[in-house]
Amino acid sequence: MRAVFGILSLLVVVAIVGILAKKQLGAATPAAATSPAPEGTVAPPAGTPAQQVQQVRQAIDATMQQARPMPEE
Repeated sequence: MRAVFGILSLLVVVAIVGILAKKQLGAATPAAATSPAPEGTVAPPAGTPAQQVQQVRQAIDATMQQARPMPEE
């Protein structure tokens, strides 16, 4: 009897997790396609692989040139 309740409760939990996962996957797909990129993100490089390498190098150089914030003491 206890095994039957254990199996039924496990099936209920699996069904709830499946429903929640389906809702989350359905909600995330349209929002990601229509919303613009959040501020602070970098656009993916475009062009030939050589151009992509150059764009990444320029982005890294620009980041390295920025001053590091010093902690207040």
